[in-house]
Amino acid sequence: MTEKNEAPANAPFTLTGKTAIVTGGGRGIGRAIVQRLVSAGANVLASDLDLQALRETQSSVPHPERVALVCGDLTEAALAQQIVNAALEAFAAIDIIVNCAGFSWDSVIQKTTDEQFLAMLNIHVVAPFRLLRAASGYLRETAKREIANGQFVMRKVVNITSISAIDGNAGQAGYSAGKAGVIGLTKTLAKEWGRYNINVNAVGFGLIDTRMTQPLKPEGAITVGGKKVPIGVQPAVLDSIAAACPLGRIGTPAEAAGAVLFFCSPLSDYVTGEVLICGGGYHF
Repeated sequence: MTEKNEAPANAPFTLTGKTAIVTGGGRGIGRAIVQRLVSAGANVLASDLDLQALRETQSSVPHPERVALVCGDLTEAALAQQIVNAALEAFAAIDIIVNCAGFSWDSVIQKTTDEQFLAMLNIHVVAPFRLLRAASGYLRETAKREIANGQFVMRKVVNITSISAIDGNAGQAGYSAGKAGVIGLTKTLAKEWGRYNINVNAVGFGLIDTRMTQPLKPEGAITVGGKKVPIGVQPAVLDSIAAACPLGRIGTPAEAAGAVLFFCSPLSDYVTGEVLICGGGYHF
């Protein structure tokens, strides 16, 4: 016998009627997450720096009308509230937040500038903090009304971290520190927001096949804050990681999105404050 408002244990889940916010939704893992959530029935507000990439994400799903877009720089303080407002304007609800936006700007510590280090903290810790703070009023007040009315509704926060946060990685002092910081944010909010029926978890990725992990080339770079940031991984490093990984390969964005989907779904309703490593068994 199931509890009130609880689906039978063997029932397939659906996210129909749910609304998600996904940052970094224009490319790679973020795009794959948007696709998975829409396929499961959700509406999605996707944000990214690149408007063209966002439009490509929107057109890649079977129901483009279920994807709204906000283009902007998450390190700008005002954007967090704009994203929350846009989600509520487009879909009148927020049920899932996935903090996926990020990039790496690597150097050994003696060559790491303050600008580099702070850029990693700003995108990986400060930006998720601001978005969750901006959404907190809606999430808390909605939950209070539901609980007062005897309704049982679970909401989800999924923060993206990395095996670099767990194990550390040479050349990534800033990236590792930022990704470790989001784990602390995750565990703290799990304690603060449990009473509002909000699960707060993190997924830590190993090496996933995105533009950030393509073989390093002199021309490979992204523009962040008007500055060119080199991206990519040395080919020898890619080969060594694939060889050392128990599954013998790097992961795909779709596989990465599957781990996130678990935390967005009712399957994780009694899981909170946890970090799920999705790295094919590989650790640094």
